[in-house]
Amino acid sequence: MKWLAGAALVALLVGEGIYLWPRLHDSWRALTEIHWGWLAACVLAQAVSLSGYGRVQKQLLHAGGVDVGQPKSVAVVYASTAMAVTLPAGQVFSTAFTYRETRRWGANPVVASWQLAISGVIAGIGLALIGLGGALLVGGSVSPVMLVLSVVGLIALVVAIRYVSAHPSAIEAAARWVLVRVNRLRSKPANTGMHAVRETLSQLESVQLGKRDGAITAGWSVVHRAADVACLGLACWAVGAEPTLAGVLIAFAAGKAVATIPLAPGGLVFVDATLIATLTTAARISASEAVAAAFVYRGVSFILVAIVGWIVFAFLFRGHQHEDLEFDVELERREQREQFEFDQREQRLTARDDTPNDPRSG
Repeated sequence: MKWLAGAALVALLVGEGIYLWPRLHDSWRALTEIHWGWLAACVLAQAVSLSGYGRVQKQLLHAGGVDVGQPKSVAVVYASTAMAVTLPAGQVFSTAFTYRETRRWGANPVVASWQLAISGVIAGIGLALIGLGGALLVGGSVSPVMLVLSVVGLIALVVAIRYVSAHPSAIEAAARWVLVRVNRLRSKPANTGMHAVRETLSQLESVQLGKRDGAITAGWSVVHRAADVACLGLACWAVGAEPTLAGVLIAFAAGKAVATIPLAPGGLVFVDATLIATLTTAARISASEAVAAAFVYRGVSFILVAIVGWIVFAFLFRGHQHEDLEFDVELERREQREQFEFDQREQRLTARDDTPNDPRSG
């Protein structure tokens, strides 16, 4: 299977090389005559994009009661992005790394997982909006069904979390009703699993995504996506091309969509081919300019970010990997201690509720 995948990748590279060979001379000339001011702006836009994503992460954690500085949040974004775009199954390593670091900052398991899930949903909706905007600008017919479903899903998720935080007793009653019936089918005691439900609810109570946090998160998410789109547009300007806004939006959305398919680290070759094709057809620039622009954009958003990310990881997080076992042991002990204290409180509450009234009292 590996040999077959390798042969297919080589065949794709050879085919792309044959197709682009007549245009490579013009592309090389565009790169040698690159506008350094636009290139510097391209690099700055990518830095702003990643800083914006770091602020999204910071704000979501703040809503969960975890305060972290912007430099730490951005450092994790760079390191996790480097993992995602360079390692096989990099998204798995990236997610695990981010989860572990947020736990180090004091986030409980529910808050750490919630932050990852919400930021992923927001990023997906932002990408859908960009693709929709590009299609509308070129006058295409767009079916907004998936976009509406995504927005409704995000709203429902936020409303559900806010409701759980404000009405934990109602959720606990519903969970107890379900557990009693499930345990009856499994021939288990009626209250089996309620401790886990109460613990999860107690952790969710710490998530308070108010209007202010929600507005700030949405704003920085817009900055994250808009700056990344600007990076692609500036890459085109750097090689002397003048793309249409609609074409840049469509090319960006198509490239990011292809990058989510785990065919190669960072979508290597596949994303590049997609960018070249869409910039040529949708952005109305020549094939040689599209090749040069894709090279510049990928050099900044993929290669440069990966280099910076691994440098950040080596200086700030490499030592954490040697401490992982000790950290896991300490984390397990802390969670066991918290669970024991929680169980003790539950037992005292249960005993108090079950104690009959003494007729001689009061």
